[in-house]
Amino acid sequence: MNGAESLIRTLVAGGVGICFTNPGTSEIHLVAALDRMPAMRCVLGLFEGVVTGAADGYARMAEKPACTLLHLGPGLGNGLANLHNASRAHVPIVNLVGQHATYHLRHDTPLTSDIEAIARPCSKWLRTSASPSEVGRDAVAAIVAARTAPGQIATLIVPADVAWSEGGTVAALPGLPKPPSPATATIEHAAAMLRSGVRTALLMTGNALYGTGLATAGRIAAATSAKLLAPYPVTRLERGSGVVPVERVQYVLEQAVEQLKEFRQLILVGAQAPVAYFAYPGKDSAFTSPECDIYTLANAGEDYVGALEALEALLSSHRTPLVQENAERPRVPSGEITLAGLSAAVGALLPENAIVVDESMTSGRGMMAATRGAPPHDWLGNTGGSIGIALPLAVGAAVACPERRVLCLSADGSGMYTLQALWTMAREGLKVTTVIFANRAYAVLKREFSYLGVGDPGRRALEMFEIGRPDLDWVLLAKGMGVPGTRVDSLDGFAKALREGFASEGPTLIEVPL
Repeated sequence: MNGAESLIRTLVAGGVGICFTNPGTSEIHLVAALDRMPAMRCVLGLFEGVVTGAADGYARMAEKPACTLLHLGPGLGNGLANLHNASRAHVPIVNLVGQHATYHLRHDTPLTSDIEAIARPCSKWLRTSASPSEVGRDAVAAIVAARTAPGQIATLIVPADVAWSEGGTVAALPGLPKPPSPATATIEHAAAMLRSGVRTALLMTGNALYGTGLATAGRIAAATSAKLLAPYPVTRLERGSGVVPVERVQYVLEQAVEQLKEFRQLILVGAQAPVAYFAYPGKDSAFTSPECDIYTLANAGEDYVGALEALEALLSSHRTPLVQENAERPRVPSGEITLAGLSAAVGALLPENAIVVDESMTSGRGMMAATRGAPPHDWLGNTGGSIGIALPLAVGAAVACPERRVLCLSADGSGMYTLQALWTMAREGLKVTTVIFANRAYAVLKREFSYLGVGDPGRRALEMFEIGRPDLDWVLLAKGMGVPGTRVDSLDGFAKALREGFASEGPTLIEVPL
């Protein structure tokens, strides 16, 4: 057994059954090993940013890692933007990156680079395998590192001669480490805060925002009247009719300050204290009032669900969780396209158990409010702020949950970063309905320009923000990738296209000119 075979067999034995890939020459023996291992599903992406973003989406929904297979330093470099997002999402990913044969490195050929230096900023665990006898053990260490709470990126670099040389062995996965629990005194202090009668909110992340964690938080909210919040950069949020209601912190500084001004206590469950993405002249970056007491119940990597359960036990709440009442869904709208109308159409038609992938910062700001009364669904956001995540994230979510419908909301500017994901959707037959809000601009940058106090953008500045001339044709772009698309010019047409997309057995795309 060569090193490549021992690596792939170890990954499969360790529960890693999906490889999102864009390989090259240095990875050929890994490709050959994958070819002989049908238990590992391989999903090709035509750009490494699609590969890494898809691995992120898969991990968010499957709650376990996929692996990526990337070509040397440049291939890893191409995937870094969405690895940054995945790192901020605290999801488990195992990156496999090829390297030249060890004896070939001295020739300094064109593709030679410092792969470890490229990987280090986004990798919590990093190793270069030294021999075929060690690569199986390295793979196990990578899996354990990736699955260590709260979830992290592990990067294993595999030189070509390590892959093709004999002497590999399959290593067994040990027991995975359990996340530590917060100290009893910490939980008691949080309980005292909630009993105090002071207006309090819980800001939660990770698995506190879905499943058992969210249900427990709902019982705490019912017993104490605490508000439940999620960060704006939300990894995964379960929501909809009959689900515990959680309010997402606003992106815009003034709106977030207004949203949080009533709270004098903020309890953090895996989350950081909320602040603005960027600094603005003469403005405080903090969203909370100076009088707000911010307290950490559970740090990142601790047991969020266990902490909430222990807190509930101290409060002796044992109540029915506070849930979103069966709010009336919006009516299917008609007439000319408006942002409010687009949100209403999604709210009216979103199917039960859907997954919404949202990267529509400007055009989609009304989507969460309009879908509050929709059937239960999951909402995935951009966690790291690097645009171009929506389409790849939708690929990974659809691979993880093939029985569920995925709605991908993206602007045209961010969509162009990773439009190759459409091809992967078509090849894999994924049930993804992609909505492209074609405002032909980096609209958020226009707002930020004025917000920073430098006046309105001039002609030369606008040339850097506007992406028309020529206008992008998303219907033709989608067709070229194998995805049927339609351009709508009314809310009636949008609703019709949504219905058809949700009923389709494969991917579809809707372009909405704005």
